[in-house]
Amino acid sequence: MSDDPEPSPAPALEWRGAFTNDELNALHAEGFGHRLLHDDWLAQVQRHSLGWVCVRQSGQLAGFVNVAWDGGVHAFVLDTVVAEPLRRQGIARAMVAEAVRQAKAQGCEWLHVDFDPHLRDFYFDACGFRPTDAGVIQLRG
Repeated sequence: MSDDPEPSPAPALEWRGAFTNDELNALHAEGFGHRLLHDDWLAQVQRHSLGWVCVRQSGQLAGFVNVAWDGGVHAFVLDTVVAEPLRRQGIARAMVAEAVRQAKAQGCEWLHVDFDPHLRDFYFDACGFRPTDAGVIQLRG
């Protein structure tokens, strides 16, 4: 008999997986370093998203990526986040790969992403996005 704790089960990835607003707000605050908000994520994804990917480990929401879309051929990766203890294990890459697969299966022709500069290698090298010209206007400061 060993005194070692049982290993945690592998994280489970699910397209359009179930989540609560409370658990996604908590994961988002941890991952993006802001105060805990009370956003209605369920209403947002139901209204604006092609789908989303949830990752659970031991029943807890541990990863999330949203795939918003224009209702046509363009989809957009947003809010890629993984809980701190599970980072750097390929989970974010697996979530984005599932987002790519699902967007393609739904007939999208383009999958867009924007990101902070420190994530360039992740999105370009690990996930296969390529650089493109784009523009943005900041509407609120």
